[in-house]
Amino acid sequence: IESLDQETLFTIQKFFENNLNVSETSRKLFVHRNTLVYRLEKIKKLTGLDLREFEDAIVFKVALMVKKYLTANPTKY
Repeated sequence: IESLDQETLFTIQKFFENNLNVSETSRKLFVHRNTLVYRLEKIKKLTGLDLREFEDAIVFKVALMVKKYLTANPTKY
């Protein structure tokens, strides 16, 4: 997660908001569907997780939630 830039994290956020729907997410991001597929492939290469697969998406979402929690409470850990 640390190696992902802000644009990539924003793309992932929108992908989750649109229930892992590539077509709807690409419309909301104002990018071509193939551009979004390329970004998702890039994420897969970096993380080993294919966010189009539900189980991988859940793992990634939980990791983001843990990171957010730890960032908000840095002195406890």
